[in-house]
Amino acid sequence: MRENENNNLYKIDMEDILDVMGCRTRREIIALLREESRFVSEISKKLGIGQKAIIEHLKAMEDIGILESSFKKVLRGRPRKYYDLPNDFSINITITKNTLKIDITEDFLNLKKLPSGDEWSKLLELEKRIDNGHWEAIEELKSQIRIHDNLKQRAEYILERFQNENM
Repeated sequence: MRENENNNLYKIDMEDILDVMGCRTRREIIALLREESRFVSEISKKLGIGQKAIIEHLKAMEDIGILESSFKKVLRGRPRKYYDLPNDFSINITITKNTLKIDITEDFLNLKKLPSGDEWSKLLELEKRIDNGHWEAIEELKSQIRIHDNLKQRAEYILERFQNENM
């Protein structure tokens, strides 16, 4: 395991992990947050569980470092507090006759480097439409790929120009 002082992942207590994973509601919350960031009433509605209970579960998971929260502005009213899973990690439990070992490791292949909420939501929507047999969504997906390729090329050009000017 790689040490990283700025990463809460390595400060998570194994007892806390087992407590979280032992609770069906918390596992369901994690499953929802794997899809996208969400706010309390959205989670509550999806799971059919009261907001007060959801808040308690979210607080417990945020306190141990599994979740992060941030506020996002909305058109009307106060900013909403969104919850997200900032890290992908694996939990390995080894039980042998003489050993009980629990390891947590970061999943380096699947670190979340996601686009903004709107872009991510659109991608998930396209994926759902394709999964449901709406093949016209494939053309929209190809269009999104072209747009992001163009953005990436422009960003690389800007970076290269900056580096060349400052050498």
